[in-house]
Parts: sequence; C-alpha cells; structure tokens
Amino acid sequence: MGIFSIFSREKKENLDKSLTKTKESVFAKISKAIIGKSKVDDEVLDKLEEILISSDVGVETTLRIIERIQERVSKDKYLGTEQLNGILKEEIAELLQKNETENRDDFSFPTGEKPYVIMVVGVNGVGKTTTIGKLAYQFKSAGKSVLLGASDTFRAAAVDQLIIWANRVGVPIISQGMNADPASVAYDTVASALARKSDVVIIDTAGRLHNKINLMTELTKIKRVMQKLIPDAPHEVLLVLDASTGQNAIEQAKQFTAATEVNALALTKLDGTAKGGVVIGISDQFKIPVRYIGIGEKMEDLQVFNKQAFVESLFS
Repeated sequence: MGIFSIFSREKKENLDKSLTKTKESVFAKISKAIIGKSKVDDEVLDKLEEILISSDVGVETTLRIIERIQERVSKDKYLGTEQLNGILKEEIAELLQKNETENRDDFSFPTGEKPYVIMVVGVNGVGKTTTIGKLAYQFKSAGKSVLLGASDTFRAAAVDQLIIWANRVGVPIISQGMNADPASVAYDTVASALARKSDVVIIDTAGRLHNKINLMTELTKIKRVMQKLIPDAPHEVLLVLDASTGQNAIEQAKQFTAATEVNALALTKLDGTAKGGVVIGISDQFKIPVRYIGIGEKMEDLQVFNKQAFVESLFS
C-alpha cells in the first residue's frame, strides 16, 4: 500500500504548502553551501550542521544526523554533493521512524477505552484551545461523540473561547466559569461523559509555567479526581507546542514532560514558520509521538502527523 493511499492528495498539497517556508529556508541554504563543491567533505558537513541548527532541528539531533552522514562518507569513500539531499532525507526519515513509538493514520484511539480521556496541556498562546476545537471537529467528523471540559479556569478568555469552539463545532461542553476549581470541572466532565456514554473527552487545562511545582500539583490533582471515575484516566496527555517558536518549544517540552506524563504532542502553526525542523528535533529528543500538526486556520487544518508524508513534503 502506498503511503498516500491513506493520505489524500488534498492533505498532501496542504502539507506541502505549509512547509514552504521551512523548505525555502533549509534547502536554499544547503544549495548555497555546496556551490562549487563536488563531494561531501568536512567543510560541507560543517555548513550543513550550521544550517540544521539554525533551522531549529536542535544541537543534539543535528549532531546525530551529521555523525550518521559522516559514517556513510567514510564507508562509501566518495559521496557527491548532488546526493546530499537524498542522504539527508533518508537519515531524517529513519530518525523519525526510530523515535516514534506509535503511528496513527487517522483520528482514532484504542477501541477498548470509552470514554477516551485526553488532557491537553501547554502554555498560553500556543494555540491550545484552538487545537482542542479542531480536534473536537475531527473526532466528530469521524463519527465520535465528543465532550469538552473547560478546566483552564484562571483566564476568563480561555473558558469563553472554548465555549465558542464548542458551539462552532456543535459539541457539548462542561464549564463552571472563571476561578472555578479545575479539578472539579474535570471530575464533572468525566462524570457527564460516563452518563452520556461519550466516545471521547477533551479536558483543557491552565497554560502557565510560572512554577513547575505548582503546575505539577495542579495537573496531578486533575488526574487524581478523574481516576476516581476512570482508574486509568487520562489515557492521553497531549502537549501543544507552537512550532514557530523553535527552540522555545523544545524548552517548553522539557518543562511539561518534567511536570506530568506527556505521551502525545501536537505542533501548531507550521504553515507560518521557517522553523518546521523543530518537529524533527522534538521527536528525536523526547521520544514522544508527534500526534497532530496544525497547518492553517480552518477547522480541517489539523492533521494526524504522518512521518512519511512529512519527510516527502519536506524534500519535495
């Protein structure tokens, strides 16, 4: 089965378009770096290392890629610069394949869990609430019944924004307004989902990183009250990151993975940035599946992350 038999032409075109700035940034620099060079030597590798780091692939991941290319140069004795893009593509594809523990082809989840509880975390401004709305839309479009929980109660705009998204998508929401106890909202949401026999529950949480201990305490409390109703909830802790912030997204991932058991990632705003390389670095460093990517403003512009399609688009 070809990789695009499950990845529609329209999705592929949208992904290609969203990665345009990243491709222009990375490959224009690579082309410039190898002008006048006929073989991949130390100077070319040094320039490639600089390009990848400046494209927010990350130092550790870049060094890993360069080391693997050096091994190929040493083994093959001679590699022409015209082969460099192909080699780089192979190494990035292998890196993503190796570091992703799970791959889903569509908006689905394990059938044994009902309701399937997703707790969404991330700082303010990364597109967290918008991602929840788009995720609700995609699940509903896939025939699932969805219930939202507004547990980001410390910011009035967060509750109001989630209510707007719930109304736009046409899914119910549990809200107690600003300054309500976030854990209480989460508990009521899960209890309501059980009563309604909902397929999936999506819980929004406060987007603050002012104090790691307070963040950990709050998220742990939310998880604990949900587990009174569903012992293994939440089934997914989804960290939303803004790809356009580059290395700052990696720093946020470090802090949130230290504060709670993140087991899925969503990267937003890929369409407006030249820093799409951060997807590679985050996948490599944290060994956590990149589950979703945001590539536009429309409700349909949240895609399930497809590793093969991402690499094909990046090098097309």
